[in-house]
Amino acid sequence: MKYEPTTILSIVEQGYEKNKTGIFSAVKRNGEWVETSVNDFKQMVHDLALGLYELGVRKGDKVSLHAENSTEWLIVDQAVLSIGAAIVPIYTTQPGEQIKYILENSEAKVHFVSNDEVFAETKPLIKGVENVKAVVSILGSKHQKLKTFDEILEMGHKKGEEDPTLFEKLRSEVEPDDLATLIYTSGTTGVPKGVMLTHHNIAGNALAAFEIFPFDVEEYETPKVLSYLPLAHMFERTASYIYAYVGIPPYYIEDVDQIKEDFAAVKPIYLVTVPRLLEKVVTGIKVKGQEMSGIKKQLYYWAVNLAEEYDPENPPSKWKWKIADKLVYAKIRELFGGRMVGFNVGGAALSPNIARFINGIGIYCGLGYGLTETSPVLTGPPKGELRIGSSGKPIADVEIKIAEDGEILAKAPYVMKGYYKMPEKTEEAIDEDGWFHTGDIGHLDEDGWLFVTDRKKSLFKLSTGKYVAPQPIENALVNSGFIEQAVVVGSEHKFCAGLIVPNWENMKKRFETKGHSFPKESPAENEFVIKRIQKEVDKVNKELSKWEKVKKFRLLEEQFTIEDGEITPTLKIKRNVINENYKEIIDSIYADEES
Repeated sequence: MKYEPTTILSIVEQGYEKNKTGIFSAVKRNGEWVETSVNDFKQMVHDLALGLYELGVRKGDKVSLHAENSTEWLIVDQAVLSIGAAIVPIYTTQPGEQIKYILENSEAKVHFVSNDEVFAETKPLIKGVENVKAVVSILGSKHQKLKTFDEILEMGHKKGEEDPTLFEKLRSEVEPDDLATLIYTSGTTGVPKGVMLTHHNIAGNALAAFEIFPFDVEEYETPKVLSYLPLAHMFERTASYIYAYVGIPPYYIEDVDQIKEDFAAVKPIYLVTVPRLLEKVVTGIKVKGQEMSGIKKQLYYWAVNLAEEYDPENPPSKWKWKIADKLVYAKIRELFGGRMVGFNVGGAALSPNIARFINGIGIYCGLGYGLTETSPVLTGPPKGELRIGSSGKPIADVEIKIAEDGEILAKAPYVMKGYYKMPEKTEEAIDEDGWFHTGDIGHLDEDGWLFVTDRKKSLFKLSTGKYVAPQPIENALVNSGFIEQAVVVGSEHKFCAGLIVPNWENMKKRFETKGHSFPKESPAENEFVIKRIQKEVDKVNKELSKWEKVKKFRLLEEQFTIEDGEITPTLKIKRNVINENYKEIIDSIYADEES
């Protein structure tokens, strides 16, 4: 084993002295950036930990946290871990009934909420959760029964004055094998499962993942990173520990719709992201060219096409790239603040076209692979290497092999202890030889690079006997500037079909450039809209096998949402829910199987 067992507390503490900025982290509130110094952060962790101790939280207890990303989120996390308790993060988008289940199943003793708006859906349900002894509002509350963040800090500060050695005593008793967190996977089926991760699962993963970071922190005087993925997501959470370990302050945005302004203000050097953000950015860049004309438009799309053809093993000639950079790429990089070194992408498959484009304009864009159950990183591109379409190679202390049916299996010290109170599910996931069954299909090339195809459960069989992996087809479809979301269906039918949500904003722009007025009613039934989407589908079909081609589709006006249970908080499609919700539409597509 390369990394000796350690704790999250230890790696965060090591980063305090490495921090060149003096800022531990920042959060945007009401349009203003609120920065917290390293010293203030440490003091608040100390006070909140002892405040929780005064509330009766002890080693092995659970504390739940239902809040948006913020410095306070990090403080709660470190405070809970400092007294040997485990944190139970909850997505802000999670429905009330699921939150109630999580609170009861985890036996959380204290429940943190960010504000009354987040608390609203849980409030009528929480009275029945007997194990929760106190609810704490981070930003204050009109509900008198809720305690405030400042109140707990004050309690803890007083306790620290009475017993100056207690905090360090509690921290010193935290062991690498202690439970650090329970992460409830939203899952695409069934009730949420509580993933048990220890301190060393996560700390070891953070250290190993840092090895493949695409930049050298020492080269930057005032490095900052931007953060928008929820800290309840293990990808962003582990990244936050890496930032702390290397001393880079994360800046937590307020609204993803304002991320363009945040890039300009923060000028970050790095961002971890899911593919959807980059897909939207690249779509916007392509659409922008439509506003140009003549030679300017031709040069713009010449540069865009050059970037889309980027091959790390056979890059374009230097003079071509320099011309494209001067005319187009430098301006695109300014959209990310001008200092962006790299994106690391996870959570879903990244379209090769998007990867080529981002790397082609001079910003590193690498795809990794992992799951909540693996803390989460299993693979990523080694520093200085890249293969478009691959999720990289195993990081330190990870073994990957492919089962006979194509499933990706992993063995590593970062694999969870198991599912909380679900021994049977744990046995299903981790076999007797210690291999974790990921549920994903993929293959390793001759050099050990991993290529992930799709979720095993997502594969479906046509009535012709051919198997289809829908995710790569969906990724290709949403790569179009005119398609916002797409779901490919066809199980036990003769051909593949699609449920497609157009990008209405870009569609409206296309209507304007053609001199048409956008239809106010039933735009999904408009002939011009259908023809435009058909063109995009035809482009994708050209690259697909005969049985994978999307032969029919239906347009939907409204997007699939987390609230309707159609996508998970991590934006994965819940196919069973969509198949049920849109059964009539799907049945209508296949009403005439011979077509």
